Amino acid sequence: MAKSISTLEVKRIIFACEAGMGSSLMSVNSLKKKFKKANVEGVEVVHVAARDIPANAQVVIVHRGLVKVAISKAPEAVILAFNQFLNDPIFDQVVAAFVQKGELTSNVV
Repeated sequence: MAKSISTLEVKRIIFACEAGMGSSLMSVNSLKKKFKKANVEGVEVVHVAARDIPANAQVVIVHRGLVKVAISKAPEAVILAFNQFLNDPIFDQVVAAFVQKGELTSNVV
């Protein structure tokens, strides 16, 4: 069964990438802008290298190629994998879940 968490419990989203630069940083900034535009407050989006994902992470957004690393670093986290660094549908789904005060459910097994 996929892991889920209520958005009401989420205080920080970890956006993890391979090296911590470039396209992934643009994705972080894009997600922050989407949250601001949707008036979502109280959740921090932080950018880290996949090897530095904290074990106590609640939600990790990661490129599909780094899913195994994310799971090994934060096995209890809700992992959300994406394919495209910009405009991937997962980013809008995350924002919508916060707006609706719904749940985030891992999209990896």
